[in-house]
Amino acid sequence: MQPVATVLLIGASRGIGFELASQFIEQGWRVIATARSDEGLERLANVGAQVHRMDVAQPTSNTGLAWYLDGEKIDLAIYVAGVIDRASALTPPSLNTFDAVMHTNVMGAMQVIPQIVPMVQETGGVIACISSVMGSLQDTTSGGAALYRVSKAALNMVVRCTQAELPGITMLALHPGWVQTDMGGASAPLTPEQSATSLRQTLSRIVAERTPEQRRAYRGAFLNHDGSPLPW
Repeated sequence: MQPVATVLLIGASRGIGFELASQFIEQGWRVIATARSDEGLERLANVGAQVHRMDVAQPTSNTGLAWYLDGEKIDLAIYVAGVIDRASALTPPSLNTFDAVMHTNVMGAMQVIPQIVPMVQETGGVIACISSVMGSLQDTTSGGAALYRVSKAALNMVVRCTQAELPGITMLALHPGWVQTDMGGASAPLTPEQSATSLRQTLSRIVAERTPEQRRAYRGAFLNHDGSPLPW
């Protein structure tokens, strides 16, 4: 009998993160999920997730993650947490706005990833960061949401730099699509369930491909939710 696979979801109280938690549990995975609010933790626990309180924007909150996960073997970790600011590049961000976006979208990932690397190395697993096509330098032809774009471009570099230092695991940046969440708005073409289904299928397939030859094309890659490559 094969051991149950474990997925760690960072920032999973709603939207895509919650859908991922629900779907992985339905597929028989063991889910460890973080949230910062009592309501979010309760929602996750009610669908069967093992929960841990954490606010990725607060360094003091992040520091205990390695201790909490001590002894775990993680097949897949997904950094889902993210916030948006929609101002244009011609609107200077306030310090508070800059910190809120960059702390959640970039600093949190840079503090979390080094802590979970040993647990992912145990399985030769995958660490995926939910990025955005809006962070693509090559594909940017319009303005708007400048700070958000900057943060996702920086997150993509976190993925690339970490992959360069860790050949034994697979690092990914993933675009979830334009999704009907608080961030994406009601006019987006994908529901959270549809996005999460596509992401889950893509990631499950990559996790299952264990040999170096199978993984080579994915290491440090920037992918759409369906697994197709995106321009950096």
